[in-house]
Amino acid sequence: MAKAEKPAKNALVIVESPAKARTISKYLGAGYTVEASIGHVRDLPHGAKELPEQYKNEEWSYLGVNVNENFDPVYIVPAGKKAQVTKLKKLLKEADELYLATDEDREGEAISWHLQELLQPKVPVHRLVFHEITKEAIMTALASPRQIDDGLVRAQETRRILDRLYGYEVSPLLWYKVRPRLSAGRVQSVAVRLIVERERERMAFHSATYWDLVGTFIADGKKFNAVLTEADGQKIPSGKDFDTTNGKLKNPGVMLLLDEAGANGLLERLQSAQFSVETLENKPYTNKPAAPFTTSTLQQEANRKLGFTARHTMRIAQSLYENGHITYMRTDSTNLAEVAIDAARDLVKSEYGADYLPEKPRVYASKVKNAQEAHEAIRPAGHPFQKPEALKGTLNNDEFRLFELIWKRTIASQMADARGFRIAITLAGGGAKFYVSGKTIEFPGFLRAYVEGSDDPDAELADRETLLPSMKQGQPVDKDLFEPKSHTTQPPSRFSEASLTRSLEEMGIGRPSTYASIIDTILDREYVFKKGTALAPTWLGFAVAKLLEEHLPNLVDYQFTAKMEDDLDAISRGEAEQNAYLKEFYFGHNEHGLKETVQAKIKDVDARVVNSISLGKPESGEFQDDVVVRVGRYGPFVEQGERRGSIPSDLAPDEVTLTKALELLEKAALGDEPLGSDPETGRPVFIKTGRFGDYVQLGLLEADEDSKEKPKNASLMKGMQAGDVTLEIALKLLSLPREVGVHPESKEPIIAQNGRFGPYIKCGADTRSLGDVSPLDVTMEQSITLLSQPKTGGRGRAAPKEPIKTFDASPVTEEPIKLLEGRYGPYLTDGQSNASLPKGVTVEEVTFDQAVILLAERAAKSPPKKKKKAAKKKATAKTATAKKATAKKAAKKKTTTKKATKKKSTSAGAEEAKPKKEKPIKDKW
Repeated sequence: MAKAEKPAKNALVIVESPAKARTISKYLGAGYTVEASIGHVRDLPHGAKELPEQYKNEEWSYLGVNVNENFDPVYIVPAGKKAQVTKLKKLLKEADELYLATDEDREGEAISWHLQELLQPKVPVHRLVFHEITKEAIMTALASPRQIDDGLVRAQETRRILDRLYGYEVSPLLWYKVRPRLSAGRVQSVAVRLIVERERERMAFHSATYWDLVGTFIADGKKFNAVLTEADGQKIPSGKDFDTTNGKLKNPGVMLLLDEAGANGLLERLQSAQFSVETLENKPYTNKPAAPFTTSTLQQEANRKLGFTARHTMRIAQSLYENGHITYMRTDSTNLAEVAIDAARDLVKSEYGADYLPEKPRVYASKVKNAQEAHEAIRPAGHPFQKPEALKGTLNNDEFRLFELIWKRTIASQMADARGFRIAITLAGGGAKFYVSGKTIEFPGFLRAYVEGSDDPDAELADRETLLPSMKQGQPVDKDLFEPKSHTTQPPSRFSEASLTRSLEEMGIGRPSTYASIIDTILDREYVFKKGTALAPTWLGFAVAKLLEEHLPNLVDYQFTAKMEDDLDAISRGEAEQNAYLKEFYFGHNEHGLKETVQAKIKDVDARVVNSISLGKPESGEFQDDVVVRVGRYGPFVEQGERRGSIPSDLAPDEVTLTKALELLEKAALGDEPLGSDPETGRPVFIKTGRFGDYVQLGLLEADEDSKEKPKNASLMKGMQAGDVTLEIALKLLSLPREVGVHPESKEPIIAQNGRFGPYIKCGADTRSLGDVSPLDVTMEQSITLLSQPKTGGRGRAAPKEPIKTFDASPVTEEPIKLLEGRYGPYLTDGQSNASLPKGVTVEEVTFDQAVILLAERAAKSPPKKKKKAAKKKATAKTATAKKATAKKAAKKKTTTKKATKKKSTSAGAEEAKPKKEKPIKDKW
């Protein structure tokens, strides 16, 4: 182990996160102050409010990048990071050396560069790089620091600028032609296209039904099943033999398509047949272990095996890395360091025995194109490796499960092959043939430690044996029974997070380290929604994909996007020139670059065509117009001529068939016919279908049309169906809120109503949830009983709740960070900022470091809060006003005199998504 040089008397070490800072500080000890930057400290401005005053009148100001001068970006310190930057500057004044110990990838290299540019240190600066946070790795890095790698910085800088240009130029086209506040992105738009194309395949799919027989046979006194594969010289089809576009056999002449009657007829005929073994093959097989994890394969396998989202996997892996349990989790490499191979082989020998250890270490070829990326796979940190059981008391459940997965995969990668035999048997008799296969494991090898998962949850894993009785060719076998089986072909499966990640990686699109944020983005933009574990596109996603495919095809072309990744890698290696590449992309040749193309499309694109998806024309019926789905500003709807009907939000596009669309139109037409009239007002009462389900409506009379009054709506109660709603029930729903009675003690009226979070009663300021009791039926006695019980949640002034968790003091506010239960779910607070927990994150798994980052991100998005100065008791109103005016004037002066830094910069995010619409779009052109 390399020994560190004599530590500086007062060295400042800057890392990204507080957790990483705590872990490293344990190894460095006295003489070193370890502080976190809390992620990026500088970024491109988001909107006009963040843009420095001197650039606001520039024609390129909305981009935050000077496209006329070498694509130089304007860089600012986000509001939420100013306090931390001030703290770092103060610490640097007391230091005689600066160590930048951010992560070893492009993003980390860029953060170090930004810190150096921002802090302007006058002391020696060193770049520390390590692949794992162990004492040995830290001491080795300290003994051999390097300079900031300009190639990595330039690579990330170019990626950031490219994504900003793509996002900020293309997104307004979506605002004009589809819906405001949408976004486009270099990788996210391609991901949406992939998901939409898969849905189109599902929509075009025609299912087919076929029958076969499953026979139960007996050999050597044991029963086994075999499947019919041939009858009377014709093969029995399987799913792959059908054309997906029409549901018909691809080769009908050589295939026997059985229906139920045909299957039963064949069954009867085979009852008297004699069967024997026609062919028997017994071939040895060898399975090799999978390579150690990369970022992508870890996300995929955690999704399959553990049900984790890509975001959740990366969050847990980040925590494991920063606490010294695994190596760096953003890597494309499958390579293992020699010490790691030795550690794995030692464990194989001690845990499983010498038979499980191959003669030579296994070496896995890396697919990394850029030699400056991380050079090792994800594995347990240090050597020897910590065993999972040793960490069970220090890790939460999800951390333990992910660490165990990484540990097993790493160990298995250095284990012997699994060996066995695959047996294939054909049984013949009565003009029919049946097939059965089996597998025996002679030596499990790496399967003792790890079995790779599958995208198909019903598929058998590789460690399962299928044992068959002993047989030989020509041997007679007894039949027990035959059972006809019906099969229906299935459309291609939608992408899961795992399969989308794999497809993007295989196509060379994007970076595995950004896939989690890409999936989050397309879900947040509502281009895609989760249907179980699958990613289904929305109709909004269809419209966006259609616009980009038809009018900006290069930007969502798979090969073009993959080539962009190669080009960006070439820039990082110094093989291509940054400004020339950006100029070609943005301005192009003969005004055919991104800017001119988008400007032309804003004038040319027909928004109505873009937002229309045809479902076809009915073959019969009163209405013969085409049926189309239209994507409106307030949701999708079906349209046929003058008829319209809302599409429920839980229906995936492939479920909106022509038949279903006609049903929705008929239902909407019925909604135009009233159930009856309200006896009090004479107004019509309707049952209607909207984007979020069925509801009842009290319409207006002709005399009301000139008034500003709107029809009154009421949602159906939980469990109600539209067909069950009568005029009487509709009037009851519209009567809500209703007065149940007057409370005998408070004399306040008790009101029952159906709210956003379910039915409840209210008495004064006091509320109680009704649970399963209908607000239409709740009695006075039930209401009084509920109000007398302690409040368990919801509205009302209850006593302040104890925090769910209390963390250490925030490095920004120096106040304890608390995790509290709010009206809309758990949230974090540091006394100044509040941040909700991301989707899929439970209160149990939130760590201090995650809390700091979430609060910092929230603070960066919000304008800084003005500090309130407490007035002295004897101060007059005039004095207080004067103080405020003075403070305001000083603040204004400070703002206008502060100089903005204009440097080449790096992104804080994976991909630019959406510019804030600070000004009318026309001003930007």
